[in-house]
Amino acid sequence: MLISPAFAQTAAAPSATDSLMSMLPLVLMFVVLYFIMIRPQMKRQKEHKAMIAALAKGDEVVTAGGFLGKVTKLNESFVHIEVANGVELQVQRSAVVQVLPKGTFK
Repeated sequence: MLISPAFAQTAAAPSATDSLMSMLPLVLMFVVLYFIMIRPQMKRQKEHKAMIAALAKGDEVVTAGGFLGKVTKLNESFVHIEVANGVELQVQRSAVVQVLPKGTFK
Protein backbone atom coordinates (compact mmCIF):
# COMPACT_ATOMS: atom_id res chain seq x y z
CA MET A 1 0.00 0.00 0.00
CA LEU A 2 1.57 3.17 -1.20
CA ILE A 3 -1.08 5.58 0.06
CA SER A 4 -1.36 6.11 3.78
CA PRO A 5 -4.83 6.71 5.21
CA ALA A 6 -5.66 10.37 5.87
CA PHE A 7 -7.20 11.28 9.14
CA ALA A 8 -9.60 14.20 9.44
CA GLN A 9 -8.43 16.96 11.68
CA THR A 10 -10.86 18.67 13.96
CA ALA A 11 -11.42 22.34 13.09
CA ALA A 12 -10.92 24.98 15.71
CA ALA A 13 -14.15 26.38 17.12
CA PRO A 14 -14.97 29.78 15.56
CA SER A 15 -14.60 32.57 18.05
CA ALA A 16 -17.04 35.46 18.47
CA THR A 17 -14.56 37.98 17.03
CA ASP A 18 -14.20 35.96 13.82
CA SER A 19 -17.93 35.94 13.18
CA LEU A 20 -18.12 39.67 13.96
CA MET A 21 -15.28 40.43 11.56
CA SER A 22 -17.00 38.45 8.80
CA MET A 23 -20.16 40.60 9.24
CA LEU A 24 -18.23 43.89 9.24
CA PRO A 25 -18.05 44.34 5.42
CA LEU A 26 -21.80 43.81 5.11
CA VAL A 27 -22.59 46.33 7.84
CA LEU A 28 -20.10 48.80 6.36
CA MET A 29 -21.75 48.41 2.95
CA PHE A 30 -25.19 49.29 4.38
CA VAL A 31 -23.80 52.34 6.17
CA VAL A 32 -22.20 53.63 2.97
CA LEU A 33 -25.41 52.91 1.03
CA TYR A 34 -27.41 54.91 3.56
CA PHE A 35 -25.18 57.99 3.35
CA ILE A 36 -24.72 57.91 -0.43
CA MET A 37 -28.22 56.98 -1.65
CA ILE A 38 -30.96 56.86 0.95
CA ARG A 39 -30.27 60.01 2.97
CA PRO A 40 -29.93 62.41 -0.03
CA GLN A 41 -33.11 60.98 -1.59
CA MET A 42 -35.05 61.55 1.63
CA LYS A 43 -33.75 65.12 1.74
CA ARG A 44 -34.88 65.78 -1.86
CA GLN A 45 -38.33 64.32 -1.10
CA LYS A 46 -38.67 66.56 1.95
CA GLU A 47 -37.69 69.67 -0.05
CA HIS A 48 -40.12 68.78 -2.87
CA LYS A 49 -42.95 68.23 -0.39
CA ALA A 50 -42.29 71.62 1.22
CA MET A 51 -42.18 73.31 -2.21
CA ILE A 52 -45.52 71.79 -3.22
CA ALA A 53 -47.12 72.78 0.07
CA ALA A 54 -45.92 76.37 -0.41
CA LEU A 55 -47.39 76.77 -3.92
CA ALA A 56 -49.49 79.91 -4.25
CA LYS A 57 -51.61 81.55 -6.90
CA GLY A 58 -49.42 83.50 -9.32
CA ASP A 59 -46.30 81.33 -8.91
CA GLU A 60 -44.48 80.46 -12.11
CA VAL A 61 -43.73 76.74 -12.27
CA VAL A 62 -42.27 73.98 -14.44
CA THR A 63 -44.05 70.62 -14.61
CA ALA A 64 -42.55 67.16 -15.01
CA GLY A 65 -43.70 67.23 -18.64
CA GLY A 66 -41.72 70.40 -19.30
CA PHE A 67 -44.61 72.88 -19.37
CA LEU A 68 -43.95 76.37 -18.06
CA GLY A 69 -46.88 78.27 -16.69
CA LYS A 70 -48.43 80.43 -14.04
CA VAL A 71 -50.55 78.93 -11.27
CA THR A 72 -54.14 80.18 -11.53
CA LYS A 73 -56.08 77.85 -9.19
CA LEU A 74 -55.09 75.49 -6.42
CA ASN A 75 -57.04 72.43 -5.28
CA GLU A 76 -56.16 69.86 -2.67
CA SER A 77 -54.44 67.55 -5.18
CA PHE A 78 -54.51 69.48 -8.47
CA VAL A 79 -53.07 72.74 -9.77
CA HIS A 80 -54.42 74.75 -12.71
CA ILE A 81 -51.59 76.25 -14.76
CA GLU A 82 -52.02 78.87 -17.46
CA VAL A 83 -49.48 78.10 -20.19
CA ALA A 84 -50.73 80.70 -22.70
CA ASN A 85 -53.50 83.31 -22.84
CA GLY A 86 -56.73 81.37 -22.40
CA VAL A 87 -55.00 77.95 -22.25
CA GLU A 88 -55.15 76.33 -18.85
CA LEU A 89 -53.86 72.88 -17.88
CA GLN A 90 -54.85 70.88 -14.85
CA VAL A 91 -51.97 68.83 -13.38
CA GLN A 92 -51.34 67.01 -10.15
CA ARG A 93 -49.44 68.91 -7.48
CA SER A 94 -46.70 66.27 -7.51
CA ALA A 95 -46.09 66.99 -11.23
CA VAL A 96 -44.73 70.43 -10.34
CA VAL A 97 -40.96 70.08 -10.43
CA GLN A 98 -39.70 73.60 -9.89
CA VAL A 99 -40.93 77.03 -8.89
CA LEU A 100 -39.32 79.72 -11.05
CA PRO A 101 -38.47 83.27 -9.98
CA LYS A 102 -41.18 85.87 -10.68
CA GLY A 103 -40.97 87.33 -14.18
CA THR A 104 -39.35 84.29 -15.81
CA PHE A 105 -42.45 83.25 -17.73
CA LYS A 106 -44.20 85.86 -19.87
